[in-house]
Amino acid sequence: MNIKSKIPESRAREIEISITKKRRFKEKIFSRFTKAIVEFDMIKPNDKIAVCISGGKDSMLMAKLFQELKHHDKFPFELVFLVMDPGYNEANRKKIEENAWITGVPITVFSTDIFNSVFNVEKNPCYLCARMRRGHLYKMAKELGCNKIALGHHYDDVIETNLMSMLWGGQIQTMMPKLKSKNYEGMELIRPLYYVREDDIIAWRDFNKLEFLRCACRFTEKLEAENGESSDSKRLETKRLIKELKKSNPNIEANIFNSMHNISLDAVIAYKKNGEVHNFLDEY
Repeated sequence: MNIKSKIPESRAREIEISITKKRRFKEKIFSRFTKAIVEFDMIKPNDKIAVCISGGKDSMLMAKLFQELKHHDKFPFELVFLVMDPGYNEANRKKIEENAWITGVPITVFSTDIFNSVFNVEKNPCYLCARMRRGHLYKMAKELGCNKIALGHHYDDVIETNLMSMLWGGQIQTMMPKLKSKNYEGMELIRPLYYVREDDIIAWRDFNKLEFLRCACRFTEKLEAENGESSDSKRLETKRLIKELKKSNPNIEANIFNSMHNISLDAVIAYKKNGEVHNFLDEY
């Protein structure tokens, strides 16, 4: 489905311009967006990228950043603004379409039944949902002729994932800035918001008086109805822990983020490479 109704061009362009004309957003959002793209070589000439939009603040900002990047037109690449409806209720579906109209993002929407599939799963429903969603996004993007999908994970998502992997996964594993798909040949995932802080995304959203979805799945709605909170997930628990640690160490977030860029293999007991375990005793 394509949203083809006439967009309010002045409002959409106003939102887009705020990214580069307001100093805070230019320095903390657009510059960091382009830094990640250049540093990790995320975009090549003639790429066709599926910019995946969930309806939240992060992915909608990412869509506007890509549109702004296209205006600079340093080399040719194509964009498809892809929205997967995993089973949203009517109000949430309408909210995504309205926001796309307001911001001037020409979305392509397709539907799946993922929410129904994971609703009764007791163990790690969010993890399963995320994996299923990514698989459907890869599949649809490939059918549309894309060779990459872009996801809206940001700096804070990265540090939370780093800490979660150690505290609850018993391993050191990070959220990579780009990743080749193992199941869809020739497809690649990129995360161009890798250096962008969530607080700056929130500031951009509020400056433009925009309202976006949070996680809009039935599992989240059920928790809200029962507990009055959006989620009691390990990610939320980790977010709270980082906030508490920051009180005594203002550099805690940067330290967690940088730790994944400064791993000393000389001081690691064991590590895995392509599924094979390497132990420090092998070369001791």
